[in-house]
Amino acid sequence: MEQKWPQEIWLVRHGQSAGNVARDLAEAAAGHRIDIADRDVDVPLSELGEQQSEALGAWFAALPPHQRPNVVLHSPYVRAAETANILMQRLERDELLCVLADERLREKEFGVLDRLTTHGIAHHFPDLYEQRHHVGKFYFRPPGGESWCDVILRLRSVMDTLERDFCGERVLIVAHQVTVNCFRYLFEHLDEAKILEFDRAGDVPNCSVTSYEFDPNQSKRGDLALRLVNFVAPLEATGTPVTVAKDLPTSPKA
Repeated sequence: MEQKWPQEIWLVRHGQSAGNVARDLAEAAAGHRIDIADRDVDVPLSELGEQQSEALGAWFAALPPHQRPNVVLHSPYVRAAETANILMQRLERDELLCVLADERLREKEFGVLDRLTTHGIAHHFPDLYEQRHHVGKFYFRPPGGESWCDVILRLRSVMDTLERDFCGERVLIVAHQVTVNCFRYLFEHLDEAKILEFDRAGDVPNCSVTSYEFDPNQSKRGDLALRLVNFVAPLEATGTPVTVAKDLPTSPKA
């Protein structure tokens, strides 16, 4: 039997960003807009996000060398790229087989709803607010933006890349909350109801790890077996896990 998958895949959501902090403040104040000047693609990590990334990097570095990632794929968004760079400092970047920024791993696009809180959507776009609740987040596509199905469509081509270019390798993917959830939908062969059940249970924590290992005994050709779900490494300074996980720094909850 010929293996078609990487040996291991780690899905990591970026560390807390400055946009996460701004969104929390806006939602707590029942504001309409998130106060941040940068484009969503340019939003950097917060100080806590850097600490989270350092802690996760230490966790990866503590793995035996033959069990650490040797391929790193990341979203080109600044917060994801910064997270990946901090992790790679602990992984000895020069020894990595491949490091690639891939635009297919970018955040879900929100179109006209970008930078609006839930209160802001209800106030400025009441018809879209009603439609969003009626259709559900899996299929709802805001004008100029994407649905979860749109994200899944672009990630299907990433899966082709994983099979073609990184079969048998150990791949770390650093991306965003919706990206992580949509990969889970694909890797675990889920349906709309199941992935939304996971989403309702709680946000994907910043700098958390969901991982898969190739299991030759699953299905006729082998398949990816789930190993970790939303694992959060403790901060090195305090030894205390931090699970700051508010969704989507410059957008409403996806």
